[in-house]
Amino acid sequence: MRPEKEFAENVIHLALTKGADEAEAYIKSSKILSIEIKDQKIDALESSLSFGYSSRVIKDRRLGFSYSTDRNDIKSVVDKAVEAARWVDRDDYIELPETSDSGSVEIFDPRISSINEEEAVEKVSLLEKSAYEEDERVRNMRKARGTFLISDIIIMNSKGVDRQYSSTTCTAQIMVMAEDGLDRQMGWYFMGSRFLDEVSFMDIGRNAAKRAVQLLGSRRMNAQKTSVVLDNSVAVEFMGIFASSLSSENVQKGKSLLSGKLGRKVISDKISIIDNGLLPGKLGSRPVDDEGVSSREKILIKEGILHRYLYNTYTAKKDGVTSTGNAVRSGFSGLPSVGVSNLYIEAASKADIISPGEIFKAVDKCLYVTEAMGIHTANPISGEFSIGVSGLWIEKGEIAFPVKEAVISGNILSFFENIEAVGDDLSFFGNVGAPTLLFAPTDISA
Repeated sequence: MRPEKEFAENVIHLALTKGADEAEAYIKSSKILSIEIKDQKIDALESSLSFGYSSRVIKDRRLGFSYSTDRNDIKSVVDKAVEAARWVDRDDYIELPETSDSGSVEIFDPRISSINEEEAVEKVSLLEKSAYEEDERVRNMRKARGTFLISDIIIMNSKGVDRQYSSTTCTAQIMVMAEDGLDRQMGWYFMGSRFLDEVSFMDIGRNAAKRAVQLLGSRRMNAQKTSVVLDNSVAVEFMGIFASSLSSENVQKGKSLLSGKLGRKVISDKISIIDNGLLPGKLGSRPVDDEGVSSREKILIKEGILHRYLYNTYTAKKDGVTSTGNAVRSGFSGLPSVGVSNLYIEAASKADIISPGEIFKAVDKCLYVTEAMGIHTANPISGEFSIGVSGLWIEKGEIAFPVKEAVISGNILSFFENIEAVGDDLSFFGNVGAPTLLFAPTDISA
């Protein structure tokens, strides 16, 4: 790794020599193995190496940026970044972060870094195999895919930041189709971790099959007001709205439903929402953010009260606060924006945590939502949403029948104000996590 550090130092040295007041080098190299299986045969296999770097400079409070995948372009990249800074407007909030203590988190698995194609194909094949074995009504497969990734990142700047770390990632997902006569239903499941042993390819296939089979025979329910239970995977989708609204970037642009609500109760006091980049093995974990600021735990909403937003260096200076370590980049070719690390819901009190089975027994009847369509269409500023859902009608703790084509509408803050119970099954889908959630009676149209 030392040659790459020297390369980063050269990027910064060249930029300062060319007249930059502050300079940063960001370097990312990756190795990825991606496999898709169809009918127990390799449908697609991609193995690739990538390398790229960028130069971000500040001159007279003006920002310049350039990048390349060719090490020999270093002089041209720096020249373009410095030149670009001449032609943009001055911005007094632009600055690079200073060095700080780095967090520590386990995010590297030697087993992923050393996995060969044969072993990887065998694991991904389990997605299909286990789904077929789960139920004879599973007849078809789509998207049986696994990826194995190794990444090395260096972030260095002229103000003392000098960070480097290596990480591994394993993700797997499958979509299956179950059939019973003319009735066909889809089921999907996903797992991801920094550690190979935490991704059960067999369980992913089984869970996807169960989700498809349990929806066979679905029928429409009568429009009514009833308790609603969100499966943890669906609750995670709703959390996407909060992820956007907790960004200081969106708050400052007036694009957040949480703008102007600091210190106020915004959702149920039974839950808290936390962002934590130091959870071992989670996909959003890392010792520092994409500017080199240390990762840490942030309680954003505590017992329903909004306490803080997420910041990178730029948005923090704009609000006169410190960065929360939430700078993210789409890659070496992108500038830092604001994003989550590991965002999740937890019960405000351990006394409020019960099992999903106990949740179903806590109400006389409820709609258990296992799939939702159109959450991405929710208005991020007003919080208004109208989504199609499917799932299971539960009576006295038992499944009565599967449900299709129901619609839940409302406001996300009002909806989350009505949380009555929190499950003990917190699960992460990507870098967002949630448990099963019980909501007070809600209007459902059909």
